[in-house]
Amino acid sequence: MKIKVVLCNCRGLSSAFDSDMNTLPFALESELDIDYTVVHPELCGHGGREALADILKTADDDTYIICGACDPNQQEKEFESLLAAYNFPRGRFFPIDIRLATNDRVVDRLRNAIGALIGITDAP
Repeated sequence: MKIKVVLCNCRGLSSAFDSDMNTLPFALESELDIDYTVVHPELCGHGGREALADILKTADDDTYIICGACDPNQQEKEFESLLAAYNFPRGRFFPIDIRLATNDRVVDRLRNAIGALIGITDAP
């Protein structure tokens, strides 16, 4: 299982983000069993969508993406066509709300998502 984490900090302009995006990737990679973490300033913008597209291009049947950003429903709407363009199964894309979360809370939210993901993949 390959778990790739993509984070957005909403251009650093939103007061809804209490995490430190300079130290958060290291915290996630140190504490969780993930392949890597990348941060983009605006995933819903052109560059962010291109970065996510690059990740999707190299994804295989063992790849899962956890996207930490704004409202999960908004993420699903925003990236639906991109996931479809690369035939990436919706069930392997996990949008997580990281707004109003400190680094510790983001780590906990991703730990819970990974736990749920492992439960899904280990199910008979």
